[in-house]
Amino acid sequence: MTDIADNTAQKTSKAFVLPAVDSDYLLSDSMRGVRFMLEYSKAEQTLKAWGIRSTLVVFGSARVHENGDPLHNRWYGTAREFGRIASERGGAVNRTDGFFDNVIATGGGPGIMEAANRGARDAGAPTIGFNITLPHEQEPNAYTTPQLTFRFHYFAMRKMHLAMRANALVVFPGGFGTFDELFELLTLTQTHKGTRIPVVLVDGEYWHKVINFDALADYGMINREDIGLVHFAETAEEIWGYLASENLGSHRNRDKARYGEGVLTRPSPVPE
Repeated sequence: MTDIADNTAQKTSKAFVLPAVDSDYLLSDSMRGVRFMLEYSKAEQTLKAWGIRSTLVVFGSARVHENGDPLHNRWYGTAREFGRIASERGGAVNRTDGFFDNVIATGGGPGIMEAANRGARDAGAPTIGFNITLPHEQEPNAYTTPQLTFRFHYFAMRKMHLAMRANALVVFPGGFGTFDELFELLTLTQTHKGTRIPVVLVDGEYWHKVINFDALADYGMINREDIGLVHFAETAEEIWGYLASENLGSHRNRDKARYGEGVLTRPSPVPE
């Protein structure tokens, strides 16, 4: 009778673990590209399955609270009201041709993000949260649609998902994170790498204090006409009124660009 050799060492070796279930391997430096792809694909697949055709992206500080100081309270209330109005009037409450349009999308955290998601929830619309993993863990707010509450490790992939379906960008007062996201999308527009979309900065007094757009043009850092990439508004109705005047529509009317040649800007209206 031939003894059967013990193959326990082989079966318990890390090399024998299937790559798809080997967390050490998947989290290694060499698999960073794969993790990028996974972060893109999971959210993309879910959004397509839900029929999310376009979004209205709302940025703003996580440090603003509903019961904070009067100024913070006003910003929170305006963001919540805008989330409701935009969802009711923009096509996010009911599907059109099988799609949801102008769905409120935020970074998924507290503060202004919570307020905008909450307003969309008030309207009975789906609403998206693109959360990020941070050293001090960011909790998702309680108002995003659970099935549309995503979590990212990479800021770059999170910002890509925030940008790629955006019909408009509404930016409330915020700090470094808000500035980062705002200027990322302004740069995409300025360089014609992204479709030109309406950008609204809420509370002109705040924005004119913290960013001197005229000085950027005076020093030749931007073209004078680049200042026109942003519009200022104070109330939820003003924000929506401007977006509606920009022919927001159900989804962006854009031509497809060939890979490597940038993205074409929104066509100018044909003169009557």
